[in-house]
Amino acid sequence: MFDNQIKKPKQYKKIKKKIAKEYFILKRKFKDVFSKVKFSNEIRKEKLQFILAEHKSTLLRQLKNVDMYLQHNKTTNLKLAFSTFNGIIIKPNETFSFWTNVGRPTKRKGYLEGLILTNGQIGKGVGGGLCQLGNLLYWLVLHSPLEVTERWRHSYDVFPDVNRKIPFGSGATLSYNYVDLQVFNPTNITFQLIIYTSEKFLYAQLLSDKKITEKYEVFETDHKIVRQYWGGYTRHNKIWKKIISLNGEEKTELVAENHAIMMYEPMLEEHK
Repeated sequence: MFDNQIKKPKQYKKIKKKIAKEYFILKRKFKDVFSKVKFSNEIRKEKLQFILAEHKSTLLRQLKNVDMYLQHNKTTNLKLAFSTFNGIIIKPNETFSFWTNVGRPTKRKGYLEGLILTNGQIGKGVGGGLCQLGNLLYWLVLHSPLEVTERWRHSYDVFPDVNRKIPFGSGATLSYNYVDLQVFNPTNITFQLIIYTSEKFLYAQLLSDKKITEKYEVFETDHKIVRQYWGGYTRHNKIWKKIISLNGEEKTELVAENHAIMMYEPMLEEHK
């Protein structure tokens, strides 16, 4: 069992948060200079032969107290971001890094003001909305033999579940450049990421150059909502990955434990 107790979040002044953010950005840049990690950087227009996994998410969602123009701006931001790595090849012993490919989202690059979340508070910021891409890529990678070497969970559960089709906590938050999503390829298989949009959806495919016989299932256990001593609610679960071989053998791995502060009051069932 995991610890369900979470301390009440602290609020920090904007200037303090901005200084801290720039410090962590510089710290990550310095770290990357001396890193021995081989990052993926080859882009191919030709698709690899086999589709290992694919998924989609809704582009425009009507959220309470959120202007729709931020959703439309998010679509622009998403397209700018994935255009930097669409078709990227992840070779054996290489690591895919979201921010190494995307770079810093700025107005000069065409990024617009989008929805951002800071300490559970909804705000606006240039490049906002890219977490949707992080969520999609993370879910995709979980259905493969690729290893997630860096993933940051969402600390807050901001919006109630609306037509949720995947378990709570199956996403990956992003913040340039120190809150990254990094994926390592430990196999002798080459993979490729394909991203595209339609009018309504953001799509992602994970392709490979060899047929993979294993099947992957992702599920949750231990889901619960807990009322904390300071009056708020928190949400908890565990995410697992089941690997099923061709001969029917199964292996289950713990992927993540999620603990998030809820920014809305849950609908509690009446005790009979």
